[in-house]
Amino acid sequence: MNSSARDSAFMRACRREPTDFTPIWLMRQAGRYMREYRELRARVSFLDLCKSPDLVAEVTVHAVERIGADAAIIFADLLLIIEPLGRKLEYVKGDGPRITPPVRTGADVDSLREMDADSLAYVYEAVKATRAALPSHLPLIGFAGAPFTVGSYLVEGGPSRHLENIKGMMYRDPGAWHALADRLARATIPYLNRQIEAGADAVQIFDSWVGCLSPRDYREFVLPHSKTLIDGITPGTPVLHFGTDTTTLLPLMKEAGGDVIGLDWRVELDEAWEHLGYDVAVQGNLDPVTLFAEPEFIRQQARRILDQAGGRPGHIFNLGHGILQHTPVENVIALVDAVHELSAR
Repeated sequence: MNSSARDSAFMRACRREPTDFTPIWLMRQAGRYMREYRELRARVSFLDLCKSPDLVAEVTVHAVERIGADAAIIFADLLLIIEPLGRKLEYVKGDGPRITPPVRTGADVDSLREMDADSLAYVYEAVKATRAALPSHLPLIGFAGAPFTVGSYLVEGGPSRHLENIKGMMYRDPGAWHALADRLARATIPYLNRQIEAGADAVQIFDSWVGCLSPRDYREFVLPHSKTLIDGITPGTPVLHFGTDTTTLLPLMKEAGGDVIGLDWRVELDEAWEHLGYDVAVQGNLDPVTLFAEPEFIRQQARRILDQAGGRPGHIFNLGHGILQHTPVENVIALVDAVHELSAR
């Protein structure tokens, strides 16, 4: 880790140290809301972009500098780990990712390949190229999907509204689910650690779909595997642990691990932080749709969240989920500027 990034507001906030202002970065800050990204995607497929280290570095660095955020997150996808496991991954226009064949039985789990971490070398090269292209004071976040969320895609074969196949597997054949989740956790540990070796200063675990579970199911089917993954990450690297619709799961997510717990917009930040305890940092939690409002309203909502954080060390400002496709870029910049101005200490 370079010392300049280590002393940044973002990294200090991850460690719950005082900062001169509240740092902000945004999930999907490099994405379809930016004209430059749309122009690039008109020429290059999504997977080809993910597999081009130079293009990844270009879109990652452009985004963080364009909006003035305090950290960059590597441009990649949660599902890149699918191909090394021996399943076909494609992105279908209008439908999103499709994985074939899906994993529905114990025999299907056994048929998955043991992942060779070198098979994702293009991601590590992208991290290396991005770290070299970023200003030294800006931290770079690596990331991966949590075992439950990646497992959900594998079992469902793509996006799903009710996740009946993954829940069905858990209830019908818990042994098959635990074998799959254990395999995913073990595969993701070297994947994240190689990103850290390549220059990632922190890593985020995305458990985007876990909010469909009850606390009882989370404790039985998810917590052990998320904990295995987080415990295996290179010591000293801040870990951000994020999920959506997780109001009832936040204490369990803290138990699974992470230096920073991500909060979506369905909770009040002050209440959630008090409930979690102040021995963990928090990230969030503006509703992404707020960015379609007038700048003055965006500013008011930023102030509300900052007031809830109360200037306590360990708050990283973010949205409660990713930037939406048609969000005006100027509103994103207005939010970043407002957070910096309103939180200056």
